Amino acid sequence: MAIPRQLPNAITIVRILCAPIFLWMLLADGGGDGPLRWWAAVLFIVAIATDGIDGYLARRYEIVTDLGKLLDPIADKALTGCAFVGLSILGELPWWVTVLVLMREVGITVHRLVVASNHVVAAAWMGKLKTVAQAIALSLALLPLWTLVGEWIHVVNTITMWIAVILTVASGIDYIITEIRGSRAARGTGARTAAPRGRGDA
Repeated sequence: MAIPRQLPNAITIVRILCAPIFLWMLLADGGGDGPLRWWAAVLFIVAIATDGIDGYLARRYEIVTDLGKLLDPIADKALTGCAFVGLSILGELPWWVTVLVLMREVGITVHRLVVASNHVVAAAWMGKLKTVAQAIALSLALLPLWTLVGEWIHVVNTITMWIAVILTVASGIDYIITEIRGSRAARGTGARTAAPRGRGDA
């Protein structure tokens, strides 16, 4: 069955548009654990989960595009970035964590855009693992599960968040090392080699 060529990109754009709506819902009741907090968490989980849908469609029907490879990680970073900022505004996450993560994410995203005219940087396995870890940690932090299961869930939230932060830093270092090696290899051969095709995060 044929599907519109731009459907995966359209899904990705919708995910980007969900980010400010999610942030407003998270902050609207000033950190209360009421319905808006639950709906904000649900919107985040649904939006971040559709990352697999647009990527699957693009690969399944062989309609992977350079635009999609650029928009896909931007959508993830918009959603997770809003979540980190929102949790810090509410006082539930230290600002140093949010600043550290955003510096890594913004820096690599800008680099991807700068080199896009030369080559598109495809996702690395560690970058994908980082995205999954962030999604899990943020989902647990956003859901006010402590109202249902008790305060012990904060220990789980802390552990998962630390795992996400460590992977965020490690994947950033891996990205930098990979790009440096690629640049040296290109200079050695006298030509820049394009990155492998694929949608995902870095």
